[in-house]
Amino acid sequence: MTATLRFEDKIAVLDLGEDENRFSPDWLDSVDQLLDQALSEGAHALVTTATGKFYSNGLDLDWLGANGDKAKWYVQQVQSLFARMLTFPMPTVAAINGHAFGAGAMLGIAHDYRVMRDDRGYYCFPEVDINIPFTEGMAALIQAKLSPASAIVAMTTGRRYGGSDAFAAGLVDFTASVDALTAKAIEMVAPIGPKNAGTLGAIKSTMFASVVTALNTDG
Repeated sequence: MTATLRFEDKIAVLDLGEDENRFSPDWLDSVDQLLDQALSEGAHALVTTATGKFYSNGLDLDWLGANGDKAKWYVQQVQSLFARMLTFPMPTVAAINGHAFGAGAMLGIAHDYRVMRDDRGYYCFPEVDINIPFTEGMAALIQAKLSPASAIVAMTTGRRYGGSDAFAAGLVDFTASVDALTAKAIEMVAPIGPKNAGTLGAIKSTMFASVVTALNTDG
């Protein structure tokens, strides 16, 4: 299953897929196209979620291992998605249905808000344990959204946070049962109502200008 888009009233719900939802180049292209569709069809807000055990397991390490000569290009494509989500010109919520690891966890952090399943799944930045240092852009993204104390623990220990621990650390804003997860995400953004895309996009771009610069210039 590839990424898909559906609408619940004026809320666009982007399903990242039903497997590990790793960031292959084809997957990145499909998500980018679906974000374009959400904009063109006049969505008031965006919810991302997935189907099954994973929200996203992050980088496609198999593809990267087979295409080492394209590593810098690939990382830039991934970081471009983070920058786009960070400044997306409508309210955004990540409904974390299962495991969110590495770049998958970073994608969640790039949303305005997060709600996580309360009974299963881990939110984790495992880079310290898999010997993949954060780029400056990735570090800036995480540090822009977490308190300094939470960022130190999350980034330097590889801790796996369940729903209640993720909430306590400020990684997510709410938790919910799996059956109520998407509904909770919609409930969070529906009252905000439509905003002018140009204005909201400009506000987010100003808020996170240094993060976007780092994401767009390193790899």
